Amino acid sequence: MNMKYLFRILILLTFVGCGTAPEQKQEEETKILTQLDFDGDETKPYVVMITGDEEYRSEEALPQLAKILSTHHGFRTTVLFAQDPERPGIVDPNYLHNIPGLHQLADADLMIIFTRFRALPDDQMAHIDNYLKSGKPVIGIRTSTHAFMFEESEIESSYKHYGNFYDGDDEWIDGFGRLILGEKWISHHGWHGHQSTKGLVAPGADAHPIMTSIADGDVWGPTDVYGVRLPLPGDSQPLVLGQVTTRAGERDESDVLYGMRSTDSEVPGIITEEDDDGKEFEMDQNDPIMPVAWVKSYQVPGGKNGKAFASTVGASSDMLEPGTRRMYVNAVHWLLDIEVPVNAKVDIVGEYNPTQFAFKEDKYWDDLNISIADLQ
Repeated sequence: MNMKYLFRILILLTFVGCGTAPEQKQEEETKILTQLDFDGDETKPYVVMITGDEEYRSEEALPQLAKILSTHHGFRTTVLFAQDPERPGIVDPNYLHNIPGLHQLADADLMIIFTRFRALPDDQMAHIDNYLKSGKPVIGIRTSTHAFMFEESEIESSYKHYGNFYDGDDEWIDGFGRLILGEKWISHHGWHGHQSTKGLVAPGADAHPIMTSIADGDVWGPTDVYGVRLPLPGDSQPLVLGQVTTRAGERDESDVLYGMRSTDSEVPGIITEEDDDGKEFEMDQNDPIMPVAWVKSYQVPGGKNGKAFASTVGASSDMLEPGTRRMYVNAVHWLLDIEVPVNAKVDIVGEYNPTQFAFKEDKYWDDLNISIADLQ
C-alpha cells in the first residue's frame, strides 16, 4: 500500500479512537438530574412526592422522607422539584410554573404533595387530575391546603378550579385543598415564628392506625398552627390537635427553630386580635383547638372514591422531630393498606441539616444554585 495513504488511514483511526471516549465522558458529565429516585423492594408500592413551596423547604423535607421510606421500609420513591425550564436540574422554589416528571403519577400508588400556590401548565396539571380521578390515595403537607392558585397567574389554565380562591358554584369551591384534603388556606392561628405546634392525640383517635406509637407531644413543629373552619367537611376525622405553645426563650434568628423547642410548655391565654375591618376582639388560641392532622375520603367529579391524609405540620424543620416523621410513615402504610408497624423505624438517613422556614428573594436561589443531584 502507498505509504502516503497508509499514513492518512493511521491519522484517521487515531482521531476516531481518541475522540469517541471524551465525547461519551462529556455526555455523562453533562447529564442533568431533574428528579430523585430511591430504590426499594420491587414488590413494594411506588410513591411519587411533589415539592414546590417558597417558604417551608419542601425540597429538603421530602427527599429525607423518601430516604426513610426507601431505606427503612422498602418503598420505591421519586421526588419531583420546581425548576425554571431554562435551568433544568436546579431547584427553584420561586418558579411557579414547572414541576417536570409529573407523568410518573400514572404509575404511582401514592401521591405526596407539598406545594404552595403553583400555577402549572395544563399538560402537567392533567397528570395530577388523572391521578385523582383514579381514586388513589393522597398525602397533603402544610401548604398543600393551598397547593395551587391560578387567579393571578400569567398562564391560561383549564384547571382554575384547583386554585385556593376558586369560588365557583360547584364541587370545586375553595379548590384542591378543600375538595381533596378538607381545607384551603385560612389563616395563621398561631403567632408565626414565635409559637410552635404541640400535637395532642384527638379524642377518639388513639386507636387509629396512623396514631400507632404516637402520644401527646410526639408530633411537634416550630411552624405555627394553621386555622381551619370547624367542623372539617364530610367524613373528615381529626387525628392530631395542634396546641399553640409559646416560645420559652428569646427568638433566635440564627437558630433553625427560631429559639422554639419541643420542651416549651407555656400555653397562651386570651389575646386581642383585629378582624379585617380593624375591629378588636378577644380570642383563646386553644379554644377551640385546631386540628393539624386528619383523614378524609375524597372524590373528584367523574372520578373514583379515594382517601387522603393531611397535616399542616411538616416543614423541613418539623421533620427533625421523630414523632412528626413517624406520623407520615404511619400514614403511608395506612393509605396503602399495609399494616402500620409498631414503633416504625424513622431514623434520619444520611446527613439532614434543614434550613429555617422563610421566604427568599429570587437572587437567593440563583446564588445558592442548589443542584438536585446534590440533594441525593
